[in-house]
Amino acid sequence: MNKEFDVIALGELLVDMASSGVSLQENDMFEACSGGAPCNVLAMLNNLGKKTAFIGKVGQDMFGKILKYTIEGLGINAEMLHMDEKVNTTLAFVKNNADGDREFSFYRNPGADMMLKEEDIDEDFVKRGKIFHHGTLSMTHEECRNATKKAIKLAKDNSLIISFDPNIRESLWDDLNTAKEQMEYGMQYCDILKISDNELQFVTGIEDFDEGIRCLKEKYNIKLILLTLGKNGSRAYYKNSKVEVPAKSVNAIDTTGAGDTFCGCVLNYILENDLDDLSKNQLEEMLEFANTAAAIVTTRKGALKAMPKKDEILQICMH
Repeated sequence: MNKEFDVIALGELLVDMASSGVSLQENDMFEACSGGAPCNVLAMLNNLGKKTAFIGKVGQDMFGKILKYTIEGLGINAEMLHMDEKVNTTLAFVKNNADGDREFSFYRNPGADMMLKEEDIDEDFVKRGKIFHHGTLSMTHEECRNATKKAIKLAKDNSLIISFDPNIRESLWDDLNTAKEQMEYGMQYCDILKISDNELQFVTGIEDFDEGIRCLKEKYNIKLILLTLGKNGSRAYYKNSKVEVPAKSVNAIDTTGAGDTFCGCVLNYILENDLDDLSKNQLEEMLEFANTAAAIVTTRKGALKAMPKKDEILQICMH
C-alpha cells in the first residue's frame, strides 16, 4: 500500500491559554495558542517538508473550529479530526513561575480529546503512515485509552515505526499508578522513546539517568531512546552507545512545545536515515539539530504556530 503520510499522530489537540502579562487594569492576560503535544510534533515535521496526519477529537465549538482551521492551515491532514457535539474542546491554562517552571490548569472534565472512541480509529487510515506517534494524555481515561491501544496495535500489525513521548501531566491522572502502567504499556510497543529526565525518574524510580535508561532498555528492548534534560541538552541511547549534546543558550520566554519540537526533528531524521543503522556522528548531528530547534521555539509564545523553519535551524547549527 502507498505510504501517503510520513507520520500519523494520535492524541490531544487543545488550546494552550498562555500567560501573557497583565492588562492596564492589572488583570492577568492569556493568549489562546493552538497546541497539544502530538500536533506540535506534526507542525515541526510539516515545516521540514514531511507529510503528516492527525487522529483526535475536538469540540464542535469556537475553539474546536479554530484548531481544525489552524492544523489544516499548517498542512496537517485533518480527515480523522472528529468533532464532538456534546463536549467542549480542552483548554490548558499555562502560567510561567518565577523559577521558569510551568504550572498547568486543565479544563478537561471531560474535554473533547478524551471522547475519542475505538470506532473513530480507521484501520485503512493508520496503514497509510510510515511512523505512528502518540503520548499518554490519550490514555488517561478508559474510552480514549482503548482507542489509543487499537491504533498502536494497528500500527504494529502494519509495520509502522512506533514513536512514543509519554508527556505525563500528573494533574490529569486520577491515580499515578495508572499513569505509570500506561507509560509502561507505551514502552512495550515503541521503537523510539522520547522521555524527559523527571519522567524517567518517575517511571523507573531510579535517580541516575544512565541506570534508569539501562533498566528500560533491558526491559523493553527499545531501539532508540532520547532523554531530554531541559537546559542541559539531550542524550541518545542507541545499541551500545550514548551520545550527549548540550543545549543551545537562548533567552527562553515559554518552554511549551520544546520537547515536541525536539521530537519532530528526531522523527524527521529517522525518516531520512535508517533507524537500524545509525552512527555516533549521525546521532550527534540529529541531537544538534533537534536541540537547536527546541531552543528557538522557547523564544516564542505557544508551539503549534511557533515552529522554526529548516533554514533558521541550520543557520544557528552552523555557528
